[in-house]
Amino acid sequence: MKKIQIITLFPEMFTGVLGASMLWKAGDRGIVEYSLLNLREYGLGPRKQVDDTPYGGGDGMLLKPEPVVAAIEQAKQNDPDALVLLPTPRGKIYKQSEAKDLAASDKGLIIICPRYEGYDERITAYVDRQYCMGNYVLTGGELPAMTIIDSVVRLLPGVLGGESSVDIESFQADDESVEFPQYTRPEEFRGVKVPEVLLNGNHGEIAKWRGGHSHKAS
Repeated sequence: MKKIQIITLFPEMFTGVLGASMLWKAGDRGIVEYSLLNLREYGLGPRKQVDDTPYGGGDGMLLKPEPVVAAIEQAKQNDPDALVLLPTPRGKIYKQSEAKDLAASDKGLIIICPRYEGYDERITAYVDRQYCMGNYVLTGGELPAMTIIDSVVRLLPGVLGGESSVDIESFQADDESVEFPQYTRPEEFRGVKVPEVLLNGNHGEIAKWRGGHSHKAS
């Protein structure tokens, strides 16, 4: 069973995502186990403080190191060998090959969800991998965490139905190849017909057509 622990100030954001579709089925089948650690519970003082102003000035607040590291250490008690992941603009671009690597690993995942203006840099000493989800900014790390979870869990054995469905997907081979176009019934929709080659039953010609219509991502 793959253990995935999420450190977040907003655990309620994950209710619908982890409780529906294939992610829910994976948990229900015992393929994966999700745990949510509320960062506020590790806050300091009577107000459970988790953030503070940055040294040197600047707008916004930063996550303090003490609560985050305490949450990581708690998660490590639950799963000592788990990999600690941090979504951050300074991280490595997250690609399908990373999802495949995380899914194939026998180690669980601990995903930190940053908030506010960022985090105290000293947190990174407790992180195994830093990932950037793209050249844009979000309000927090919850959506990147959901993306990582979805991309990893769907690759775990027993989650998807078709044995070969994962193998022919976009980005699966080299992080760049985009899957060929696909069609289903009806054979004609508003004047646009399904390519004739897909209807003739010749698997060799179909494979050739699909190969010719796969391409590199732009």
